[in-house]
Amino acid sequence: MSFPRRVDAVVFDMDGLLLDTETVYRAAMIEAGSVFGVEFTGATYAAMVGKTTPECGVMLQGLYGESFPVRAYYERVWADVEDLLAAETRLKAGVVEILDYLDDLGLPRGIATSNGLPAVEKYLGRFDLLRRFNAVVAHQDVTRHKPNPDPYLLAAERIGVDPLHCLALEDSHPGVRAAHAAGMMTVMVPDILDPNEEMHDKCIHIAESLHHVMELLKAST
Repeated sequence: MSFPRRVDAVVFDMDGLLLDTETVYRAAMIEAGSVFGVEFTGATYAAMVGKTTPECGVMLQGLYGESFPVRAYYERVWADVEDLLAAETRLKAGVVEILDYLDDLGLPRGIATSNGLPAVEKYLGRFDLLRRFNAVVAHQDVTRHKPNPDPYLLAAERIGVDPLHCLALEDSHPGVRAAHAAGMMTVMVPDILDPNEEMHDKCIHIAESLHHVMELLKAST
C-alpha cells in the first residue's frame, strides 16, 4: 500500500505545486531588491517560501531595517510578477493528468494556499481549472496560516472529508508542517526547496512530480 489509510480526498497547495510560479516570484523579488538598493538573494527567497506576504514583510524589515519601504517594494514586485505571468503562466507537470485521474476515481479535491483568492481565480482561471476543485481556502479565509494546520483543516471541512483520510500535496516546508499538523497524509513534491530530514519524517512520500503522485495513488486503488 502506498498510503497508510484510505484516500477520500486530495488537497493541493497552489504556488510551486499546481503553478510554476515560485521562480517568477523569486526573479521579481531579486530585481525589485536591486531597484531599492538591497541585495535580495535566492537564499533569502527560499526562507520565505510558504510564508504569507505580511510575514515576508517582517522578514524584509529584519534584514534591511525598519525603514525599508515594504509596501513600495511589493508594489514593484507584483507589477513585475503580473508582467511575467501575463506573458507565460505555466502549469506544473502532471496537473491536468492527476485531476483527470481524480475525476475517474470520483475523489473530491481542494486547494489550501497562502496566496489570496484573487490570485487563485486569476491564475487558475487562465487554465479553466478552478471549476475542478470542490473547495478553495486562501489567505483571507484563516487567521492562522501555514505552518499552522488551519488552512488544511478548513479545506477538509469544506470538502466534507475527515482530515485523516485526506492526501495533502505540498512543495514547501511550512506547507508540509501545516498538512502534517492537520493529520493529513502528506506528500512533498519539491520545487525550489529540497526536502530535509524533517520533511522526510513528516511525509508519507517525497514525490518527483505529480505524475509520480498519480502512480502512488494507482498503487493504492
